[in-house]
Amino acid sequence: MTVRIFRSKGFYFYLNLIIRIVLVIAFGIALWEQNWLNAFLSLLTLFLTFLPFIVKKRHKLELPEEIQLVIILFIYAGIFLGGVSEFYYRFWWWDSLLHAVGGIGLGFAGFLILYSLYQSGKLETSPFLIALFSFCFALAIGALWEIFEFVMDSFFGFNMQEARGLEKVYGYFDTRLGLLDTIWDLILDSFGALVASFSGYLYLKNKEVFLFDKIVKRFEKKNPLFFKKKEEEAGD
Repeated sequence: MTVRIFRSKGFYFYLNLIIRIVLVIAFGIALWEQNWLNAFLSLLTLFLTFLPFIVKKRHKLELPEEIQLVIILFIYAGIFLGGVSEFYYRFWWWDSLLHAVGGIGLGFAGFLILYSLYQSGKLETSPFLIALFSFCFALAIGALWEIFEFVMDSFFGFNMQEARGLEKVYGYFDTRLGLLDTIWDLILDSFGALVASFSGYLYLKNKEVFLFDKIVKRFEKKNPLFFKKKEEEAGD
């Protein structure tokens, strides 16, 4: 029963609607208070909630409801709750949690990219190399995010690296904690990416992986054009 609720398009629609209403209200409050940074972050988060819809329209790629829900919640938790509501500063573990979950999500995304090419016959490779690409893809995006944080802090006066609450844990803050934060972020990105890539490897080896195989099969079902060649060859 619970699984059916989470797969329901109605559940996804109303949850997405609630998040967008909250963001619109937050944007209005930020404008009223002339807090331009929060206004920008609220508006950016609102725009990114339409990302699954944009991907579907531009690339004819439909994501399963579970993936769409994770993307929306991750964007909301990372940009709005983390930045606007200052969860990064209030809870020292918030950033770590998002990096670990983000590593899994990005690793899964990297797997789906190569898996689609592999299954359609456009790419000939081994399960190990697909898993390796998934891992490297997630870690590369994580590294680019750390560079983005550094640039925003250094040139635009943001506090993306320092506002992690590490000073609450250690009782002080200096540049060494900023470096420590970055290294731990990359370690957690690597851990999440390893979980996703290893799950993908097991799946390609015809092993059942908790939830992973079901989501991949739903992805195939929703996007038959990406797997058309394989089906035609099987029919011949």
